[in-house]
Amino acid sequence: MTPAKTLPNGGTILLADVPVLSGAEFRQYVVGGTRSGARVVAMFGAPADEGVRLFALLAWKDRGLLSISATDVQDRYASLTPECGQVHLFEREIAEQWRIEPVGHPWLKPVRYERPRCEGRDIWPGQGGPPLCGVAGYFRIEGEEIHEVAVGPVHAGIIEPGHFRFQCHGETVHHLEIMLGYQHRGVERAMINSPGNRALHYMETLAGDTTIGHAYAYCRAVEALGRNRVPARAQVIRGIALELERIANHVGDLGALAGDVGFLPTMSYCGRIRGDVLNLTALLCGNRFGRGLLCPGGAAFDIDAELARLISTRLKAAMRDAESAVGLLWDTPSVMARFEGTGPVTPAIAEEIGLVGPAARASGIDCDVRRDFPYGIYRFTQLPVITAKTGDVFARAFLRWQEIVRSAAFISEQMEALPDGAVGSECGASAPGRLAVAMVEGWRGEICHVAITGQAGEMALYKVVDPSFHNWFGLACALRDQQISDFPLCNKSFNLSYCGHDL
Repeated sequence: MTPAKTLPNGGTILLADVPVLSGAEFRQYVVGGTRSGARVVAMFGAPADEGVRLFALLAWKDRGLLSISATDVQDRYASLTPECGQVHLFEREIAEQWRIEPVGHPWLKPVRYERPRCEGRDIWPGQGGPPLCGVAGYFRIEGEEIHEVAVGPVHAGIIEPGHFRFQCHGETVHHLEIMLGYQHRGVERAMINSPGNRALHYMETLAGDTTIGHAYAYCRAVEALGRNRVPARAQVIRGIALELERIANHVGDLGALAGDVGFLPTMSYCGRIRGDVLNLTALLCGNRFGRGLLCPGGAAFDIDAELARLISTRLKAAMRDAESAVGLLWDTPSVMARFEGTGPVTPAIAEEIGLVGPAARASGIDCDVRRDFPYGIYRFTQLPVITAKTGDVFARAFLRWQEIVRSAAFISEQMEALPDGAVGSECGASAPGRLAVAMVEGWRGEICHVAITGQAGEMALYKVVDPSFHNWFGLACALRDQQISDFPLCNKSFNLSYCGHDL
């Protein structure tokens, strides 16, 4: 087997211990690994003595371990995408960030932004000129009666910017190309050289609807670097907060899906119920999205017996209302006619492009970080993993409801059995020259944070992979051969993050 260093989720290794392979060995590690059942979690570049060092992080579900290897490249290398579709977006990102060409990549266009050109040459950072979003060569289908429909980046509503370009014949979509980057803020760059107290703020606002998920992953990465142990009570509070975030967003999505087909009863009720669940998080820490609740070493707020009873009571009431409101969807034939068979993604495509989270599970991919790479309270209490086969809007919607039910039951159980003890501990300084990996199952799916420290323990590199990075191309696949009028429904069934992608 090609050399690689293994580590658990939430583990850390010496950076010097990461094997640096030849180009051929690196290809065998990535391509051979995915063909043997592994999945590409992250692929990114870092400065090296000469050129750039590429790292590839693979997840091995059967072993519950991660593996990492690297290779050094100069200005070009042979693309892995033709043999491993899971890296296609990672390779495009690396090309954009490091000006390294993956030779043979089938569609090498910008991931987030294009640099302007001056007299035929690229203008890169430090040479003047801002990055330009949406400036790219778009794929086009030629033929009689083929037409193009462009949507965005500015949309008719309170929504983040993103550009969608449809290649259509009549009402049928043959290809959807998605261009993002308008929300790029340089979060990963801002994390370099240990930004202190600002770091947690960056993570909590990285994708606001996933405040707990990204803060949790960041805390676990920092705790691994500082060799910190988190008290059991804090682990439970973190799990409760994460599942509240999952319930609130899933309920909101079901209401939005109802709205997309004009079914107002469920839409109206779910909007209110989502607020009820967000208010439970506010009871924990004073903020409906959970900002300030998590911190390296544990949690910043405790749950006493009275608060536990209050949250449990209110959650049960919200679940009774949700069961009635969401149940209307499954019992209404006109809604099911719009959901069933719309926007399918086959298991083969889902696996090939590396979908994660509910979108993957709705297409039959049996994956969940909480079970496959357990962390925190999930090492002791596992939630059942639910999958579907059809991969359509109905599967993505119904699976959300099943996860809501199981998350609510989990929270009730944990509230009744909160362990004694502290909710926080002192977090030590980050060890120098190390690499740490932390994965969390956010409500959209797998979140991965990779932290690398320098010789003084400062943050030398920080890589974030939001689940939306894996799943945006899945939305494009779901629209193939669908009616363009079904785009809003398909889009909401994925409900991906623009800002989580545009780091």
